[in-house]
Parts: sequence; C-alpha cells; structure tokens
Amino acid sequence: MADELAVRWAAMLEGAVAPTLTRAQVEDLLDGFGERLIAAVRGNGELWVARDAAAALVAANYRDPLAVHRSVLVLCKDLVKTVCPDPNSPEYEHVRDRAIELAAVFAAEFTAGLRIAALAEQETTLTAALTAVREAEARRQLSEARFQAIFEGASVGIGTVDITTGQVVDVNNAMAEVLGVPADAMPGRSVADILGPANIGDAFSMFQNLLTGAIDRFRMETTHTMPDGRITIIDLSMTVVRDLEGNPRFLIGVTVDVTERKQLADQLWHDAHHDSLTGLPNRLLFFDRLTASTGQVGVCYLDLDGFKEINDRRGHTAGDRVLCDVADRLRKALPPNAVVARLGGDEFIVLVENCSGLAELRAVADKLLSALADPFDVAGLSVTVGASIGTALVDTDSTAIDELMHAVDTAMYRDKAARQGR
Repeated sequence: MADELAVRWAAMLEGAVAPTLTRAQVEDLLDGFGERLIAAVRGNGELWVARDAAAALVAANYRDPLAVHRSVLVLCKDLVKTVCPDPNSPEYEHVRDRAIELAAVFAAEFTAGLRIAALAEQETTLTAALTAVREAEARRQLSEARFQAIFEGASVGIGTVDITTGQVVDVNNAMAEVLGVPADAMPGRSVADILGPANIGDAFSMFQNLLTGAIDRFRMETTHTMPDGRITIIDLSMTVVRDLEGNPRFLIGVTVDVTERKQLADQLWHDAHHDSLTGLPNRLLFFDRLTASTGQVGVCYLDLDGFKEINDRRGHTAGDRVLCDVADRLRKALPPNAVVARLGGDEFIVLVENCSGLAELRAVADKLLSALADPFDVAGLSVTVGASIGTALVDTDSTAIDELMHAVDTAMYRDKAARQGR
C-alpha cells in the first residue's frame, strides 16, 4: 500500500517545479513516508510524519503552491482510500478526520519551510551585494564590474541612495518593477518623492533614521500602493555602506515583492487552522484561543444526538450537509465574545471569552440548543438533530486546560445520559 501511495503522490506532483529530482527519485523520497503516514492515519503513529514529509519536499526544492494543493489532495483522498476504501466502514470517519489533521500539519510545515527558504535566499542576495560594494573601495575596477553584474541581473530589486542628500543614485530593473516606477525616472529624486504620500509610513521613518545615523540597517515588510492603485506587500532591507575608515558612504536597499507568497502563507495558515467541511475553526485553532485567553472563560461542549442515524440512513453526503447547517446555526447564535469550533465528527465546542458568570454561560448554552431545535432540510426531507451539551466556567489563571476539558466532557455525557433516560 505504501508503494502505491508513493507512486500516486509522485504522479500528482508532476508539473510542480523540482528540478533537482527525477520522477524515480521523487517516488523513492515519498516511499520513505508511506508506512508512517498510513500508521498515523490509522491512529497508530504520530501526526508529525506530515511535518517531516513537508520539510523533505521543501528541501527538494518544491516551491510551487501546486505542490501543496496536490499533496493535500493525496493526504485527504488517496491516503484515506488506501487505508479505508469503504466509505460506510465504521472506521471511515476516524480515518478521514486523521487525514485532515495530517494535511493541516503538512500545510503548516510547508508554509514555514517556504518562508525560511525565501528569507535565506534574500539574505544571500543582500550579503553578496554588500560584499561586492565593500570590495569596490579596495579593488575598484574589478569589484565595480562584479557589482554591476549582480546589480543588473538580480531578480530582487536593488537601489543605492546618496546618504547626504537622500536622493536615489541608481536602481536596477527589478526595483523599478517592484515599485511600479520606470528605472530612469528615479535617479536624482528623493525617496519620499518616488514613494508618494500613500507610502510614507513606518518604512520612511526607518529610512530617515538611516540618514541621521540613528541606525545602521533595518528590515521590514511594508505595504506599497502601485501607481495603478494595486496594493502589494514588499520585503524591504536597507543598510548603510561604510568605507574602510568606517565613514558612511551611501545606502543600499533590497526589495522583494512577497504579495503572492504572503497570500499563500495566509491561505495555508487558514487551511491548517479551519475545518475543511464547515469552515469553522478546528481543534488546533480552538486550543490556541483557549490557551491565549485570560481571566474567566466559559466552555460549551456539544455532541449531536441522532446524527449517526442520518449518516446511516441518508448517507455521508446528507450527513455533511447537516454538519454544515449545524455549524452555520451555531455561529449565528453566538454572542460577539464567543467562538465555535468543530473538534471532529459531530462534536462542536464553544469558547465564551471574558464570561461574566454562570448566568451568561447558561444563556449561551440555551441559545445554542434553541438554534438546533428546528428541523433540518436534507434533500427535501425534514430531519431533527438534537444535542447534548456540557458547560464549565473556569478561571484560566488557575485551571489547567486538561482539567477544563475533562469537566465539560463529563458534563456533556451526563446531559446525554439524562436525555436518553427521558
């Protein structure tokens, strides 16, 4: 099974750029994770194998967003089908949920790997540029030729600024593309004039500190409004270049348009922290919010009653539709200081931050139950889904998270037993 999964995965990665590997090498790389992934999705292994797989792909020079998209599809579909080919099997939902968690871990690690690789590449470029500039003072002719080659051929924007006047001396074509201003229109103009009023902000303040000698360098991400009105995100580095005696000579700036990379990172973060079916925050994001909460909080733990029968009689498609409708109703029933997450299966959990007391928590629980009271429409058929709910009110400064979860879990099962006894 692991061999077939590796072959399928390698086939899905066809077209995603990884020039250092052949197809056979890709299969061998992925085959090393097959058995561990299968064990993890069965619940017999650690989810962190997905992190190792993502790191291996980034190390193999997979930088295309297509590689993430197709890998997530393999983990959420092919891996599930490999381990549990029968959707009606009792194990299917557990395997699917584990596969989704694997995909989330994979996406998060891939995002982090991309960012580290990109920053390393930019740092290498900046170091090369600075080295070439410093050598120009000692070996002017040879070093100037080297710097000019780097300057003109670099894929990142590079520009130099007169430190006494604050005016641009020279820029390469990549810098012109990043700023949306022709290269020949920038020399002799001030940075403030080139950037325009819309872009005078923190980056310009840091630039002023460079000119006055308050700092020697800075690096930051900043938004930039292009002449056509488009908003981009730029990774900007600027450094003071000094002569052999330590006197400042000029400034050198390096820019990279990271708009697409930032959007990809944001999307991958969202996918890793939200349930793919309902769009609600997932277990990972919920516990992040809970851990970050301070003071008194309330928690409501919901387990749907009668949902299994819907899955058994109407099928998983109908069950998924009901789960989406349940998520929508719960979300709309919440007050502004509360958030609902899906833990998996038919289990949902609500965090009420800065909860005033038991009265507020009971009111929230009542609204949640009322939101589920009306029947749900499934392909024209009316079905009813109830819920058992457990609540707990705690002070986060003095109560451990595992104690809190044990309390709401116990309360939920007590409520379910009471409902079944009626």
